[in-house]
Amino acid sequence: MAADNCTGVTEFIFQGLSGRQDVQQGLFVLFLLVYGITVVANLGMILLVKVDPRLHSPMYYFLSNLSFCDVSYSSTVSPKMLADFLSEQKRIPQTLCAIQMYFWGIFGDVECLLLAVMAYDRYVAICNPLLYTVAMPRRLCIQLVAIVYMGGLVDSAIHTCCIFRLSFCNSHIINHFFCDIPPLLALSSSDTSINEILLFFFGTCVVGLSIMTVLLSYIYILTTILRMKSAAGRRKAFSTCASHLTTVAIFHGTLLFMYFRPSSSYSMDTDKVASVFYTVVIPMLNPLIYSLRNKDVKDALKKMVSTKLCSV
Repeated sequence: MAADNCTGVTEFIFQGLSGRQDVQQGLFVLFLLVYGITVVANLGMILLVKVDPRLHSPMYYFLSNLSFCDVSYSSTVSPKMLADFLSEQKRIPQTLCAIQMYFWGIFGDVECLLLAVMAYDRYVAICNPLLYTVAMPRRLCIQLVAIVYMGGLVDSAIHTCCIFRLSFCNSHIINHFFCDIPPLLALSSSDTSINEILLFFFGTCVVGLSIMTVLLSYIYILTTILRMKSAAGRRKAFSTCASHLTTVAIFHGTLLFMYFRPSSSYSMDTDKVASVFYTVVIPMLNPLIYSLRNKDVKDALKKMVSTKLCSV
Protein backbone atom coordinates (compact mmCIF):
# COMPACT_ATOMS: atom_id res chain seq x y z
CA MET A 1 0.00 0.00 0.00
CA ALA A 2 1.55 3.31 -1.06
CA ALA A 3 1.91 6.22 1.31
CA ASP A 4 -0.34 8.48 -0.76
CA ASN A 5 -3.22 5.95 -0.51
CA CYS A 6 -3.49 6.64 3.23
CA THR A 7 -6.26 9.18 3.65
CA GLY A 8 -5.34 12.14 5.81
CA VAL A 9 -1.61 11.38 6.05
CA THR A 10 -0.22 14.48 4.36
CA GLU A 11 2.11 15.70 7.10
CA PHE A 12 4.22 14.54 10.02
CA ILE A 13 4.62 15.97 13.52
CA PHE A 14 8.00 15.92 15.28
CA GLN A 15 8.16 15.14 18.97
CA GLY A 16 11.35 17.21 19.10
CA LEU A 17 14.08 17.19 21.73
CA SER A 18 11.90 18.23 24.67
CA GLY A 19 8.25 18.78 25.48
CA ARG A 20 8.91 21.47 28.10
CA GLN A 21 8.49 25.04 26.87
CA ASP A 22 11.19 26.51 29.14
CA VAL A 23 13.70 23.89 27.98
CA GLN A 24 12.80 24.54 24.33
CA GLN A 25 13.43 28.27 24.74
CA GLY A 26 16.86 27.57 26.22
CA LEU A 27 17.65 25.12 23.42
CA PHE A 28 16.53 27.72 20.86
CA VAL A 29 19.09 30.24 22.14
CA LEU A 30 21.84 27.60 22.34
CA PHE A 31 21.29 26.14 18.87
CA LEU A 32 20.78 29.57 17.30
CA LEU A 33 24.25 30.47 18.58
CA VAL A 34 25.70 27.16 17.31
CA TYR A 35 24.08 27.59 13.88
CA GLY A 36 25.29 31.20 13.65
CA ILE A 37 28.87 30.10 14.40
CA THR A 38 28.52 27.27 11.87
CA VAL A 39 27.45 29.60 9.07
CA VAL A 40 30.02 32.31 9.82
CA ALA A 41 32.92 29.87 10.35
CA ASN A 42 32.27 27.78 7.25
CA LEU A 43 31.53 30.66 4.91
CA GLY A 44 34.58 32.42 6.35
CA MET A 45 36.71 29.37 5.55
CA ILE A 46 35.41 29.30 1.97
CA LEU A 47 36.16 33.03 1.56
CA LEU A 48 39.61 32.64 3.10
CA VAL A 49 40.57 29.84 0.71
CA LYS A 50 39.27 31.84 -2.24
CA VAL A 51 41.06 35.14 -1.52
CA ASP A 52 44.44 33.96 -0.15
CA PRO A 53 46.85 32.71 -2.86
CA ARG A 54 48.77 30.63 -0.28
CA LEU A 55 45.67 28.46 0.13
CA HIS A 56 45.24 27.74 -3.57
CA SER A 57 46.25 24.08 -3.30
CA PRO A 58 44.33 20.79 -3.54
CA MET A 59 44.21 20.40 0.24
CA TYR A 60 42.45 23.72 0.75
CA TYR A 61 40.23 23.22 -2.31
CA PHE A 62 38.88 20.08 -0.62
CA LEU A 63 38.66 21.95 2.68
CA SER A 64 36.52 24.69 1.12
CA ASN A 65 34.23 21.99 -0.29
CA LEU A 66 34.04 20.41 3.17
CA SER A 67 33.00 23.80 4.58
CA PHE A 68 30.33 24.18 1.89
CA CYS A 69 29.09 20.68 2.71
CA ASP A 70 29.02 21.45 6.46
CA VAL A 71 27.03 24.66 6.15
CA SER A 72 24.60 23.00 3.72
CA TYR A 73 24.34 19.89 5.90
CA SER A 74 23.50 21.96 8.97
CA SER A 75 21.09 24.18 7.03
CA THR A 76 18.92 21.23 6.02
CA VAL A 77 18.09 20.61 9.70
CA SER A 78 18.83 23.66 11.89
CA PRO A 79 16.37 26.31 10.54
CA LYS A 80 13.38 23.96 10.85
CA MET A 81 14.56 22.75 14.26
CA LEU A 82 14.92 26.36 15.50
CA ALA A 83 11.45 27.25 14.24
CA ASP A 84 10.00 24.18 15.97
CA PHE A 85 11.46 25.26 19.33
CA LEU A 86 9.08 28.23 19.15
CA SER A 87 6.08 26.23 17.93
CA GLU A 88 3.60 24.18 19.91
CA GLN A 89 3.05 21.66 17.10
CA LYS A 90 6.12 20.83 15.05
CA ARG A 91 4.47 20.02 11.72
CA ILE A 92 6.15 19.26 8.41
CA PRO A 93 4.37 18.33 5.15
CA GLN A 94 5.35 14.97 3.66
CA THR A 95 6.83 16.68 0.60
CA LEU A 96 9.09 18.92 2.71
CA CYS A 97 10.02 15.92 4.86
CA ALA A 98 11.14 14.08 1.72
CA ILE A 99 13.12 17.13 0.54
CA GLN A 100 14.79 17.48 3.93
CA MET A 101 15.73 13.79 4.00
CA TYR A 102 17.05 13.96 0.42
CA PHE A 103 19.37 16.91 0.95
CA TRP A 104 20.44 15.70 4.40
CA GLY A 105 21.37 12.35 2.80
CA ILE A 106 23.29 14.04 -0.02
CA PHE A 107 25.48 16.16 2.24
CA GLY A 108 25.95 13.35 4.76
CA ASP A 109 27.31 11.08 2.01
CA VAL A 110 29.38 13.89 0.51
CA GLU A 111 31.04 14.66 3.84
CA CYS A 112 31.82 10.99 4.41
CA LEU A 113 33.36 10.50 0.95
CA LEU A 114 35.09 13.88 0.94
CA LEU A 115 37.00 12.93 4.08
CA ALA A 116 38.29 9.89 2.16
CA VAL A 117 39.38 12.10 -0.75
CA MET A 118 41.18 14.41 1.69
CA ALA A 119 42.98 11.40 3.19
CA TYR A 120 44.16 10.39 -0.30
CA ASP A 121 45.32 13.97 -0.88
CA ARG A 122 47.42 13.83 2.33
CA TYR A 123 48.86 10.48 1.23
CA VAL A 124 50.05 11.95 -2.09
CA ALA A 125 51.39 15.12 -0.43
CA ILE A 126 53.45 13.27 2.20
CA CYS A 127 54.44 10.07 0.40
CA ASN A 128 55.12 11.67 -3.02
CA PRO A 129 55.82 15.35 -2.29
CA LEU A 130 57.88 15.96 -5.44
CA LEU A 131 55.04 14.67 -7.64
CA TYR A 132 52.24 16.29 -5.65
CA THR A 133 51.32 19.03 -8.13
CA VAL A 134 51.54 16.55 -11.02
CA ALA A 135 49.54 13.81 -9.25
CA MET A 136 46.83 16.19 -7.98
CA PRO A 137 46.12 18.69 -10.78
CA ARG A 138 43.15 21.02 -10.56
CA ARG A 139 41.18 18.99 -13.09
CA LEU A 140 41.52 15.78 -11.04
CA CYS A 141 40.45 17.59 -7.86
CA ILE A 142 37.30 18.86 -9.57
CA GLN A 143 36.57 15.38 -10.94
CA LEU A 144 36.97 13.79 -7.49
CA VAL A 145 34.57 16.30 -5.92
CA ALA A 146 32.10 15.74 -8.77
CA ILE A 147 32.22 11.96 -8.23
CA VAL A 148 31.64 12.45 -4.51
CA TYR A 149 28.57 14.60 -5.15
CA MET A 150 27.25 12.17 -7.77
CA GLY A 151 27.54 9.33 -5.25
CA GLY A 152 25.63 11.38 -2.67
CA LEU A 153 22.89 12.34 -5.15
CA VAL A 154 22.28 8.75 -6.25
CA ASP A 155 22.48 7.14 -2.79
CA SER A 156 20.17 9.70 -1.19
CA ALA A 157 17.67 9.47 -4.05
CA ILE A 158 17.43 5.68 -3.61
CA HIS A 159 16.77 5.91 0.12
CA THR A 160 14.31 8.81 -0.15
CA CYS A 161 12.26 7.19 -2.92
CA CYS A 162 12.13 3.87 -1.06
CA ILE A 163 11.14 5.48 2.25
CA PHE A 164 8.28 7.52 0.81
CA ARG A 165 6.82 4.55 -1.03
CA LEU A 166 6.02 3.07 2.38
CA SER A 167 2.69 3.38 4.18
CA PHE A 168 2.36 5.66 7.21
CA CYS A 169 -1.27 4.93 8.10
CA ASN A 170 -0.89 4.04 11.78
CA SER A 171 0.73 7.26 13.01
CA HIS A 172 2.25 10.47 11.71
CA ILE A 173 4.15 11.46 14.88
CA ILE A 174 7.93 11.15 14.38
CA ASN A 175 9.95 10.61 17.56
CA HIS A 176 12.74 12.86 16.31
CA PHE A 177 13.49 16.48 15.40
CA PHE A 178 14.05 15.98 11.65
CA CYS A 179 13.24 13.48 8.90
CA ASP A 180 15.87 10.82 9.53
CA ILE A 181 15.60 7.30 8.10
CA PRO A 182 15.43 5.12 11.28
CA PRO A 183 12.50 6.97 12.95
CA LEU A 184 10.53 6.94 9.69
CA LEU A 185 11.15 3.21 9.30
CA ALA A 186 9.95 2.71 12.88
CA LEU A 187 6.84 4.77 12.08
CA SER A 188 5.86 2.93 8.90
CA SER A 189 3.08 0.35 8.87
CA SER A 190 4.64 -1.39 5.84
CA ASP A 191 7.25 -4.13 5.66
CA THR A 192 10.55 -2.24 5.91
CA SER A 193 12.92 -5.20 5.44
CA ILE A 194 13.96 -4.07 1.94
CA ASN A 195 14.64 -0.55 3.21
CA GLU A 196 16.75 -1.91 6.05
CA ILE A 197 18.75 -4.07 3.63
CA LEU A 198 19.31 -1.09 1.31
CA LEU A 199 20.29 1.13 4.25
CA PHE A 200 22.78 -1.43 5.52
CA PHE A 201 24.19 -2.19 2.05
CA PHE A 202 24.66 1.37 0.81
CA GLY A 203 25.67 2.60 4.28
CA THR A 204 28.33 -0.09 4.47
CA CYS A 205 29.54 0.77 0.96
CA VAL A 206 29.81 4.52 1.59
CA VAL A 207 31.14 4.39 5.15
CA GLY A 208 33.28 1.29 4.46
CA LEU A 209 34.86 2.87 1.37
CA SER A 210 35.61 6.06 3.30
CA ILE A 211 37.10 4.28 6.33
CA MET A 212 39.18 1.88 4.21
CA THR A 213 40.57 4.75 2.13
CA VAL A 214 41.44 6.70 5.27
CA LEU A 215 43.06 3.69 6.97
CA LEU A 216 45.13 2.67 3.94
CA SER A 217 46.21 6.26 3.32
CA TYR A 218 47.33 6.76 6.89
CA ILE A 219 49.14 3.42 7.05
CA TYR A 220 51.32 4.61 4.15
CA ILE A 221 51.57 8.10 5.66
CA LEU A 222 52.66 6.76 9.04
CA THR A 223 55.23 4.46 7.41
CA THR A 224 56.64 7.40 5.44
CA ILE A 225 56.76 9.70 8.47
CA LEU A 226 58.58 7.13 10.61
CA ARG A 227 61.25 6.81 7.89
CA MET A 228 61.95 10.56 7.94
CA LYS A 229 65.30 11.41 9.48
CA SER A 230 64.40 14.99 10.33
CA ALA A 231 62.41 15.52 13.54
CA ALA A 232 61.17 18.84 12.17
CA GLY A 233 59.96 17.08 9.02
CA ARG A 234 58.10 14.50 11.08
CA ARG A 235 56.43 17.22 13.18
CA LYS A 236 55.37 19.14 10.08
CA ALA A 237 53.96 16.00 8.45
CA PHE A 238 52.04 15.09 11.61
CA SER A 239 50.67 18.64 11.94
CA THR A 240 49.29 18.61 8.38
CA CYS A 241 47.37 15.42 9.19
CA ALA A 242 46.24 16.23 12.74
CA SER A 243 43.22 18.36 11.75
CA HIS A 244 42.00 15.84 9.21
CA LEU A 245 42.43 12.90 11.59
CA THR A 246 40.51 14.75 14.31
CA THR A 247 37.64 15.48 11.90
CA VAL A 248 37.58 11.87 10.67
CA ALA A 249 37.58 10.46 14.21
CA ILE A 250 34.68 12.69 15.33
CA PHE A 251 32.54 12.20 12.22
CA HIS A 252 33.03 8.46 11.70
CA GLY A 253 32.90 7.71 15.42
CA THR A 254 29.46 9.34 15.65
CA LEU A 255 28.30 7.73 12.40
CA LEU A 256 29.32 4.23 13.49
CA PHE A 257 27.60 4.73 16.84
CA MET A 258 24.43 5.92 15.12
CA TYR A 259 23.93 3.33 12.40
CA PHE A 260 26.14 0.32 13.12
CA ARG A 261 25.57 -0.45 16.80
CA PRO A 262 23.62 -3.61 17.82
CA SER A 263 19.83 -3.27 17.56
CA SER A 264 19.52 -4.48 21.16
CA SER A 265 21.22 -1.28 22.36
CA TYR A 266 19.15 1.01 20.12
CA SER A 267 17.30 3.83 21.87
CA MET A 268 15.43 6.63 20.09
CA ASP A 269 16.33 9.14 22.83
CA THR A 270 20.03 8.25 22.51
CA ASP A 271 19.62 8.44 18.74
CA LYS A 272 18.27 11.99 18.97
CA VAL A 273 21.18 13.17 21.16
CA ALA A 274 23.72 11.63 18.75
CA SER A 275 21.85 13.20 15.81
CA VAL A 276 22.21 16.64 17.39
CA PHE A 277 25.94 16.07 17.57
CA TYR A 278 26.53 15.07 13.96
CA THR A 279 23.94 17.35 12.30
CA VAL A 280 24.49 20.50 14.38
CA VAL A 281 27.72 20.34 16.38
CA ILE A 282 30.16 18.67 13.94
CA PRO A 283 29.52 21.22 11.12
CA MET A 284 30.48 23.93 13.63
CA LEU A 285 33.57 22.07 14.90
CA ASN A 286 35.19 21.27 11.54
CA PRO A 287 36.20 24.83 10.50
CA LEU A 288 37.28 25.58 14.09
CA ILE A 289 39.49 22.46 14.14
CA TYR A 290 41.16 23.42 10.86
CA SER A 291 41.59 27.08 11.78
CA LEU A 292 42.99 26.39 15.26
CA ARG A 293 45.38 23.59 14.25
CA ASN A 294 46.52 24.77 10.82
CA LYS A 295 49.29 27.37 10.65
CA ASP A 296 48.56 28.36 7.03
CA VAL A 297 44.89 29.00 7.80
CA LYS A 298 45.75 31.01 10.93
CA ASP A 299 48.31 33.10 9.02
CA ALA A 300 45.82 33.73 6.19
CA LEU A 301 43.14 34.73 8.72
CA LYS A 302 45.51 37.12 10.52
CA LYS A 303 46.49 38.69 7.20
CA MET A 304 42.85 39.16 6.12
CA VAL A 305 41.85 40.65 9.50
CA SER A 306 44.85 43.02 9.56
CA THR A 307 44.13 44.11 5.97
CA LYS A 308 40.51 44.88 6.87
CA LEU A 309 41.55 46.81 9.99
CA CYS A 310 44.10 48.86 8.04
CA SER A 311 41.52 49.75 5.39
CA VAL A 312 39.03 51.07 7.99
